[in-house]
Amino acid sequence: MGNRLYVGNLAYSVTKEALTELFSKAGTVSDANVITDRMSGQSRGFGFVEMASDAEAQEAIKQLNGQTLGEKQIIVNEARPTNRKEGGGGGRRFGKGGGNRGKRPGGGGGFNRERY
Repeated sequence: MGNRLYVGNLAYSVTKEALTELFSKAGTVSDANVITDRMSGQSRGFGFVEMASDAEAQEAIKQLNGQTLGEKQIIVNEARPTNRKEGGGGGRRFGKGGGNRGKRPGGGGGFNRERY
């Protein structure tokens, strides 16, 4: 168990300060963030809270999962590590395939001029 928590189903009006205040009821909050859209700056409806210890994180899950914050019932559980790979990814963004044109592991997609 880690001490980093995922907080989902947040109202767009919820701030970092509101998360810190709510989670302080369960223990010491080391850090809190509301994830925002890069372009608009609007909340994406989820965030992360880091508690001082694993025991406090467990207590926060037990106390706060399903509680109402900003007129919505929030979801609180342990944050899972991401499995993003280095090197640009292989998605079909902008219709060209991967970002690094297959030159690095984890990339892929795109047309490789040097090959033809």
